[in-house]
Amino acid sequence: MKEDIRDRSISGKRSISIKKKIISVFISAMLLTTSGIGYLVFTSWSSSAEQTMESMARNINKNIYNQISAFVQVPEQINRTSHEITKNGLIDLSDETLRDKFFVSVLSSYDEKIYSFSYGTAEGEYYGARRNEDGKIEIMKNNSSTGGNSWYYAVKDDLSVGELIYQAGKFDPRTRLWYKAAEAAGRPTMSPVYKHFVMDDLTISAAMPVYDEGGKLLGVMGTHMLLSGIGTYLEDVVKDYNGYAVIVEKSTGDLVANSMGADNFTLRPDGSLESANILHLQNADMKKAYEQYIAEQNPFFVYQGKQGELFVSTRDFHMNGVDWLVITAIPEGVLMTNVENNMQLTIRLVLLALIVSLIIYNIATGMLMRPINSLLQVAEALSSGDFSKRVKVVRNDEIGNISSSLNKVADKMQYLINNLEANVKQRTEELHQVNMTLEENKDQLRLILDSAAEAIYGIDVNGNCTFCNLSCLKLLGYSNQEELLGKNMHSLLRHSRVDGTPVPEEECRIFRSIIEEKGITADDEVFCRADGTSFAVEYHFYPQIKNGEIIGAVITFMDITDRKQKAEEIQYLSCHDTLTGLNNRMCFEGNRDKIDILDNLPLSVIFADINGLKMTNDVFGHATGDQLIKKTAEIILQSCRYSDVVARVGGDEFIILLPQTDHADAEKILARIDLGFLDARVAAIKCSISLGLDTKTSQDQPLEEVMANAENAMYKDKIMNQKSVNKDILDTMVETLHTRSPQEKQHSLAVRELCGAVGTALQLSEPEINKLMRAGYLHDIGKIILNEDILAKDCTLTEEELEKMRQHSVVGYRILNLIDDTLDLAEYVYGHHERWDGTGYPRGLKGEQIPLISRIIAIAETYDRVLNRGDLPLAERKKAAIAIVEKDAGMQFDPRIAELFVQMMDKKEQ
Repeated sequence: MKEDIRDRSISGKRSISIKKKIISVFISAMLLTTSGIGYLVFTSWSSSAEQTMESMARNINKNIYNQISAFVQVPEQINRTSHEITKNGLIDLSDETLRDKFFVSVLSSYDEKIYSFSYGTAEGEYYGARRNEDGKIEIMKNNSSTGGNSWYYAVKDDLSVGELIYQAGKFDPRTRLWYKAAEAAGRPTMSPVYKHFVMDDLTISAAMPVYDEGGKLLGVMGTHMLLSGIGTYLEDVVKDYNGYAVIVEKSTGDLVANSMGADNFTLRPDGSLESANILHLQNADMKKAYEQYIAEQNPFFVYQGKQGELFVSTRDFHMNGVDWLVITAIPEGVLMTNVENNMQLTIRLVLLALIVSLIIYNIATGMLMRPINSLLQVAEALSSGDFSKRVKVVRNDEIGNISSSLNKVADKMQYLINNLEANVKQRTEELHQVNMTLEENKDQLRLILDSAAEAIYGIDVNGNCTFCNLSCLKLLGYSNQEELLGKNMHSLLRHSRVDGTPVPEEECRIFRSIIEEKGITADDEVFCRADGTSFAVEYHFYPQIKNGEIIGAVITFMDITDRKQKAEEIQYLSCHDTLTGLNNRMCFEGNRDKIDILDNLPLSVIFADINGLKMTNDVFGHATGDQLIKKTAEIILQSCRYSDVVARVGGDEFIILLPQTDHADAEKILARIDLGFLDARVAAIKCSISLGLDTKTSQDQPLEEVMANAENAMYKDKIMNQKSVNKDILDTMVETLHTRSPQEKQHSLAVRELCGAVGTALQLSEPEINKLMRAGYLHDIGKIILNEDILAKDCTLTEEELEKMRQHSVVGYRILNLIDDTLDLAEYVYGHHERWDGTGYPRGLKGEQIPLISRIIAIAETYDRVLNRGDLPLAERKKAAIAIVEKDAGMQFDPRIAELFVQMMDKKEQ
């Protein structure tokens, strides 16, 4: 009765065909989709265009800023480099010839933007080089010889003074803006912008005061450049965008350069400079944009001008004595006009495509829906019990497949009704056979599970154990499966994390995976054994699903403790230097982007390079060199903070990253490192290091540039201090040797004096005598590699000790050959154990093949060794020493020098 009422209710409803429903849905979907996509595309294009415009404006401004920075830094770098050269005595400005060549060579090394390089003294003298109106370099001179007038000379091919070209009037550099700016600042500075006194162009100068050791001003070094090139550069940058670019003095708004061809200055009747102001520009939009910036101080904004929107970007440019503002403006029409035209065309094409699609769709659905009527008639017949009806299949599509399936259902139902009793009997026999097979499979499954090397257990939906294999029991430390069956596996195995903190069941991955009905794999957890210990595992979770519902899960796992340990060791070795334990270059390069972030600004970089590592390796061996490297790493780590990153990036190179550290604080760390090396020693080497520092203060500044600056500063420090470092290393070796063996110190002093006396007797020149005495003092420096026991022995050395002793001349040669100040002594120390008859060592030189100084040292040192050997009275020891020299003349010693030496000693005794 209820079904009849429902059927009548359904039949009483208004029938709407599937075709109409599909068309309605299609139209609605198309309208919503095209409208939504159109809106998203339009807003996306608009947003993208605005972002592109903003990025374009910022990038143009940034490029201009970088160009100006590079432009202005050139003269300052010229001053610094030139000041260091003159300060270190590489060029003597009092030597007129060298001075002229120096100024000409410096100026010729740079392009025409640098029009002159000069030096004005505190007494009013003026020297340097300039480019004339034709771009040719001339030498400038203004002193008492020129009567206080500026004279200009041509430059010869060898860069020296040529003929006098031009005589200018009186000139006093002390009255110039650049000189006054440096004198007032007391440090390197940039001058105010001023007009070139010859050319119609603005000029700016980098000035550096020069002081003597007492702090008295000696003069000012100045590098002068023209600003016309900046305006041309600005025009080239913005011309493709129809934009504008202006550089002004920030405090006054006076023009420095512009891209609009406007004059940056005018001349008053008296010839003085009158700067043009940005508010006097004919471009009203730029004036208004500037006024908006002054009011809001916003570095980037959009200004609504008369011709449309302008994307305005500003950037401050600060330098010693320079405070400029860089302004760029790009009109929106560069991109937005094309965006709007493309959107209108797109809308028309979409509407046309929608109309055509509706027509085609209506025709296609009408043709495809026709076979459904036949399908409905057969379905009604089957529902009424008539299994004789069949659907006519006209197409091999989805409807044709449904029709074929419906026909098969009808065939099957008709067959089943006709053979019902036989089918029941057959199904009963098949079910019995399946049960027997199932029991056999169950036994086979248990055998497979217990044979598996991997541990396996199953749980129900509540997490209780349903089965486990032998490998599971073995890994967990249980004796039989009854200890696990029915128990909650979370509370037994997975109740704690790696760090020992408890894991609530609702936070357990396996518990969540049962709820979410998905498999998981994990290798970052631990399982607990029966005795309470834990081990690292890798496990796989597979849910068991029956009839669409999860009924439990199977978990397989293995012990990966050894694998974890090996992975951690490999990870550590891949990221750390094996010698020092510091980060290696690969780890440093891979992680530096994590440190190079805005939150770590200012970010300082220290570049360090060990001094004397090659000497240490060559003289004492690589084991001692490794000690020097480790000692250096220890000092650096002790001097740095916990947050600092220290990496060894080369054999003797280290890099230190100091996050949130400005230049002043970084210099304190630099000082701590220097202090740590003050008394550091490895073997007989005084530890020292060259350091360079730079600081990143802006996110726009590349870290690679800062690192390069720090490295350059380090190399500068190494070059500047190389002489003193080498002297310290040599002095430390000498001090160490003499501390180990005071007899060696007395011997070195005595040999030096004897060599000096022989040199005087041979009537050598004073420089040669000095060289001879220095070689005599350092002739046994190679004994630094010998221990105190060997040094203390006299004539009772073993063969092994004797071989080590014979190496000291070779080692001495290596040491002295690595130091510039002793390079001229190395060959003499190398040969002081050669013999006149050719049986000496290390090269077996003979006769006059042996250097003269080496032959003198051989006699002097033999005499002193014999003189200080034994306990006989001094007079007898002197006779014995002289007798040895006489006896070995012509064999060990040069006979002529030996004869002279004996005569000299006899005369001394008289």
